[in-house]
Amino acid sequence: MTQGLLSREKSGRTTPAIIDCDIHNVLSPGSLDPFLSERWRRHHHEFGPRGHPGSVYPKGAPHAARGDAWPPSGLLPGADLDFMREQHLDPLNVEYGILNCLGPAGTQLNGEYSAALAAATNDWQLAEWYEKEPRLRCGVVVPTEDPDLAVREIDRVGDHPAFVQVLLAVRTAEPLGRRKYWPMYEAAERHGLPIGIHFGGGSRGVPISATGWPSYYIEDHTGMAQAFQAHVASYVIEGVFERFPALKVVLIEGGFAWLPALAGRLDHHWQRLRAEVPQLTRPPSSYIRESIWMTTQPIEEPHRPKDLLTLFDQLGGVDKIMFSTDYPHWDFDNPAKAFQVPLPAPVRERIFTENARELYRLPGR
Repeated sequence: MTQGLLSREKSGRTTPAIIDCDIHNVLSPGSLDPFLSERWRRHHHEFGPRGHPGSVYPKGAPHAARGDAWPPSGLLPGADLDFMREQHLDPLNVEYGILNCLGPAGTQLNGEYSAALAAATNDWQLAEWYEKEPRLRCGVVVPTEDPDLAVREIDRVGDHPAFVQVLLAVRTAEPLGRRKYWPMYEAAERHGLPIGIHFGGGSRGVPISATGWPSYYIEDHTGMAQAFQAHVASYVIEGVFERFPALKVVLIEGGFAWLPALAGRLDHHWQRLRAEVPQLTRPPSSYIRESIWMTTQPIEEPHRPKDLLTLFDQLGGVDKIMFSTDYPHWDFDNPAKAFQVPLPAPVRERIFTENARELYRLPGR
């Protein structure tokens, strides 16, 4: 590894470079004003968002932030680029960071307003983040529930090197395999962009549980994995990966220990019920192994740490696992402490840098 890829800590030790696949850049009040037309700027201030919010962060962690992530500037955690450099990018030797902006654009009930917010957010990301920090890349924010408008935005910015995926939130109005969303996948495939599905988002009144709304925040936070599982099954069974064979999907902050069991269950039922889904030409697990990537935070850590390596084997290897910190949120993972079991050097290199470099087509060393 070259000297430029090593960061020296105060102790004198060196820190290997990482590609962090989940960093949150945050909108401050007024951030989008320069990027909205007069019509939508007036609408934004006079009427504001109209959507159904998802889970609410606990009051003990406002904005879901670490206690030390509030910048001296007074901006919100994740809103101050200089502070992000000082606290995160530099000391952790982040070679590249993938920004996942969880603003209100994707969840608005007014489709045209949603599209205007999405376009303004993407222009803000270009001007205030990518152009000021070459280590950062962005997800294309889209009006998720209006796929034709989402296609328009993907086509507008999808070939810009700043954007490396199309960003969706996991709480959607319908399972993401539905034909309603297919134009969005066609556009993503056309531009060579993965679909990144991140924890959270507006629910449009749809609970994450199959039996209604949970009583406690901890249920909501833990149960978000159910939404990821539903979308994986929907993508496979609806035939999305048959229709769009080059499409890649990234599960961001959804965990992954549940994936082998889900793949096995789908395979079992496909063997008996395959006549219902003639669009599938091979077992569901085959599509999952080929087309699904995962980020590490949060890692479901086994009681026996060495069993994590067994889990990697059950997933088909480590080639689809990418490291993430979830900075600046309270459940942040430090790369030095993220894994309780020592990782063999080739495994570590795949997870911490090379899988993301290949998927997101990031320049090499």
